[in-house]
Amino acid sequence: MKILHTADWHLGKRLDTFSRLEEQKEVLQEICEIAENEMVDAVIVAGDLFDNFNPSSEATELLYSTLHRLSNQGKRAVIAIAGNHDSPERIEVPDALARACGIIFAGFPNTEITPFSTQAGVSVTKTDKGFIELKLPDCEFPLRLILTPYANELRLKTFLGVEDSEDSLRIHLQNHWEALASRYFDTEGVNILAAHLYLMKKGDSNPPEEPEDEKPILHVGGASVIFSENIPAQTQYVALGHLHRYQVVDRNPCPIVYSSSPLAYSFSEANQTKFVSILSAKPNEPIDFHKVALKKGKKLLRQKFEQVEDALDWLNQNQEALVQITMVTTSYLESADKKRLMDAHPFMMPIIPEIKKKKNTEDEDVNPLSELESKSMEELFSDYFRNSKEGKGQSPSESVLSLFREILALEEEK
Repeated sequence: MKILHTADWHLGKRLDTFSRLEEQKEVLQEICEIAENEMVDAVIVAGDLFDNFNPSSEATELLYSTLHRLSNQGKRAVIAIAGNHDSPERIEVPDALARACGIIFAGFPNTEITPFSTQAGVSVTKTDKGFIELKLPDCEFPLRLILTPYANELRLKTFLGVEDSEDSLRIHLQNHWEALASRYFDTEGVNILAAHLYLMKKGDSNPPEEPEDEKPILHVGGASVIFSENIPAQTQYVALGHLHRYQVVDRNPCPIVYSSSPLAYSFSEANQTKFVSILSAKPNEPIDFHKVALKKGKKLLRQKFEQVEDALDWLNQNQEALVQITMVTTSYLESADKKRLMDAHPFMMPIIPEIKKKKNTEDEDVNPLSELESKSMEELFSDYFRNSKEGKGQSPSESVLSLFREILALEEEK
């Protein structure tokens, strides 16, 4: 049995003002081609299908069209669970239509899938809250899946009965998983846990880091993570979503893998290679898996400069990437230089200014803020105006200054 594991598509996500939808179309097509070339029997998408609770029609269409292609007209099972960016209700809306194509949506941690069969031979043979067993057309043995979509504190308390305590979430999930594993995970099928959560090896001195713009997963009772030791021993592979870098968290009791997002979505992911994970699985044997690199999408690059000309040279050499630069200066960046930099690249994020201390004649550090403190409010306003979109390098006119003085006078009266 061959399975493709992917996660964190974040369809509809933007980077500042730049849409990533065209890149997402390209990389999802690449994932479909990998599934076809590898002749996989099933696909697991481990959460964060969309980037927000109310995705655009374009993002929604891209999700459904991609999952439909991955399903190969109902010959391949596709299992997609909700992440912390998804609305679980929205994820489960197309369930009836999806089942006809062998697509299974799980939005809640206690979702119980309605049994079905496709004309091509994918069928749900057993189901429970948070569990399905699948019969696949070209496989003599079943695929068992414990499904744990992301759940916020309210849902955990409402649906799963989690109580407030330091280890409440870990204890509950371990008990929930153990109960399902003891009931359904045996040596006659392939046993996988698919979840969207923050998981690490207990005692790891370098725990996995969440991307800088990722919504941190909040847990009940202060339990910030789930540990690999909470995974049932019968499990052969854990397909995780939430962290955007490919990583094998632990190999005990089995491979526990974050497959990565298909694109770099923040500059904390700059220069990362993205992957999908391909599993070759048999009952009662260790699962063999390998990662396949994704090549589509723009690179995210960031760099720091002190000289505008150096920055311009670097920007000209990286025209196809999404870029972010930091300009280190002893004063504010002149509007003319800022315009040259912004005009030099089509995919430029807002420039990050970094003011460094200047040296006086005695080589002592001078705080640049002291210069601001010595200026009047009118001088500061004039400096600001020259560097604003409206000023475009020009000093404010007398009428604008008069209006500013009038506002200052009103503020002083207050």
